[in-house]
Amino acid sequence: MEETYKDRTSLVKGAKDIAKEVKRQAVKKVNKAVDKAQDGYTQRSYNRFQDEEDDDDYYVQGGNYGVEANDDEGSSEATEGHDEDDEIYEGEYQGIPNMGQGKDGMVALGQPMRDEYKDRHELETERKADEEELAQQYELIIQECGHGRFQWALFFVLGMALMADGVEVFVVGFVLPSAETDMCIPNSGSGWLGSIVYLGMMVGAFFWGGLADKVGRRQSLLICMSVNGFFAFLSSFVQGYGFFLFCRLFSGFGIGGAVPTVFSYFSEVLAREKRGEHLSWLCMFWMIGGIYASAMAWAIIPHYGWSFSMGSAYQFHSWRVFVIVCALPCVSSVVALTFMPESPRFLLEVGKHDEAWMILKQIHDTNMRARGHPEKVFTVNRIKTPKQIDELIEIESDTGTWYRRCFVRIRTELYGIWLTFTRCFNYPVKDNTIKLTAVWFTLSFGYYGLSVWFPDVIKHLQSDEYASRVKHFQNEEVSHFVFNFTLENQIHSNGEYINDRFIMMKFKSVTFEDSLFKNCVFEDITSLNTYFRNCTFVNTTFYNTDLEQYKFVDSEFINCTFFHIRTGCQISFDDDYSAYWIYFVNFLGTLAVLPGNIVSALLMDRIGRLTMLGGSMVLSGISCFFLWFGTSESMMIGMLCLYNGLTISAWNSLDVITVELYPTDRRATGFGFLNALCKAAAVLGNLIFGSLVGITKAIPILLASTVLVCGGLVGLRLPDTRTQVLM
Repeated sequence: MEETYKDRTSLVKGAKDIAKEVKRQAVKKVNKAVDKAQDGYTQRSYNRFQDEEDDDDYYVQGGNYGVEANDDEGSSEATEGHDEDDEIYEGEYQGIPNMGQGKDGMVALGQPMRDEYKDRHELETERKADEEELAQQYELIIQECGHGRFQWALFFVLGMALMADGVEVFVVGFVLPSAETDMCIPNSGSGWLGSIVYLGMMVGAFFWGGLADKVGRRQSLLICMSVNGFFAFLSSFVQGYGFFLFCRLFSGFGIGGAVPTVFSYFSEVLAREKRGEHLSWLCMFWMIGGIYASAMAWAIIPHYGWSFSMGSAYQFHSWRVFVIVCALPCVSSVVALTFMPESPRFLLEVGKHDEAWMILKQIHDTNMRARGHPEKVFTVNRIKTPKQIDELIEIESDTGTWYRRCFVRIRTELYGIWLTFTRCFNYPVKDNTIKLTAVWFTLSFGYYGLSVWFPDVIKHLQSDEYASRVKHFQNEEVSHFVFNFTLENQIHSNGEYINDRFIMMKFKSVTFEDSLFKNCVFEDITSLNTYFRNCTFVNTTFYNTDLEQYKFVDSEFINCTFFHIRTGCQISFDDDYSAYWIYFVNFLGTLAVLPGNIVSALLMDRIGRLTMLGGSMVLSGISCFFLWFGTSESMMIGMLCLYNGLTISAWNSLDVITVELYPTDRRATGFGFLNALCKAAAVLGNLIFGSLVGITKAIPILLASTVLVCGGLVGLRLPDTRTQVLM
């Protein structure tokens, strides 16, 4: 065994190979460490090893490096001119020699300690230092790339996705009245449609936000928007209320990922001095989505003629056309996203240096060509990448079935998302997460609680006015008369109708109480909110009417016949201006956001995020309080416009602060969690405000005003992020 020790030349070769591999894999102080190691190895005088207890060979990762040396081989001078670095050894040497084979596990002098010998705390400390260095370098790179055509192209692409989110929120309120009537939804079940969409958005925001930190911003956004578009389109064709709820649930699940992913994506291609302003401009697309939904609802839903039917089983009314039209922004964003690259900041975070460098060069070249300076060269050669800490995960073996492997993969991804979420409550972002949770919840509770159910407030005021104009008829006796005109908003009590004919007419909000119908004919009747209470029908014929059994309350039929009764609920907007009025009110309320958007974009980087957030929420709470004194529709609408205009500045500044307070590896996850909390607060606000809107308006308005003011005061305690780089 003693003759198998290597000579000096073999040791020099092995040392150079070690230095070369260290140069490729070391992350911390790569260039300096490798240069020192290589110089040390080439200048050091090596002696033979005399320890007979050790193994004779060098074992390397991926193969063995034990080649027997010949005594008659020349020294290093004899191989002058030969490039030893380019020599390929048998077994294709790859990787760093296994230091565990050395005596007592000692590391060669001058070589950095390998990751296997460091605990997790040391690795995380090194990664944190690398991330801080990357944050400063990345800011300089983005400034060199400039702000130009690439950012504006991405601005409009992501704006379409944000617009789809705004549309989804408003679709619920606009479709609800028509869907209730078309699907015969009782009042007890109508609230499920609004709540189920927000439930889907809540789960989707958390899931897609976490996935964006695992697979990338672009990939996550493409998938979630595709899910939204598919189920939104499908929901316009399903007939049953249960299937409709199912489709809207998954539609909301898909669109839930839009907000956290869009803001994380766009913020990572913006320089510090541009970030606050342009993220605020991006928020304007949410307002555009609300305006688009209001305008389309106003133009499409009241047109009952925009419908067709296939027998009595399949009905396709105008509100379904509106649902299809509202899916167009989502489809447009999916198509446009396929032409956009991944966020380079995310790629650097996961160690994909070359891909990130190519995208940054693309950004630089695109902007320089647009400015008329195509000759400018991207001067960045190397970008700092944080140390990658491998997670040990259990993967099913290849012999497992495909569905088992899919299950393990899904479980692993979900567990990774959960781990990332728990890190949002670690130092140093724990305090910020708690404060942001309070601000997001209070702002969402106050805003959505009033805005989503505000159409019900208008309907309640209109119902009160409508009920005040009802006409009462008592003890009337009508015989041998033909009714062929519309009866509306009337109550008939203790009447007798003998040998009368009701032909080709409409009943709108008509109630007959304790009345007698004898030898009468009802033919081609359309009714809405019409009931017969405690009435008696004798020898009466019903032909081609929609007077179903539930419209006769405690009524008695003696020798009556029914032919061709139309089942299902009937929608009719003829001479019904209340529908137009509700859509117009929402259109005005959404349009009132425009001044607030412009002001917040222009002042975001001047007065600061915190001043705008706290001031806007406090003023919104005050304006919300004055809604209590609104006694007419016009006054309520004016106060709503003021409230929306003030609130939007708080939303814009909160979005910017949230993006800037979280590091890249937790940015979308933290934003997704807070956005999910926002939807939970919206559902809670809808339930509370909706249950009280018909009883009193004082409690919900006072509640919204209080939480907004308290949330604004908490927001002032957040750290100012105006001058910091994107960590």
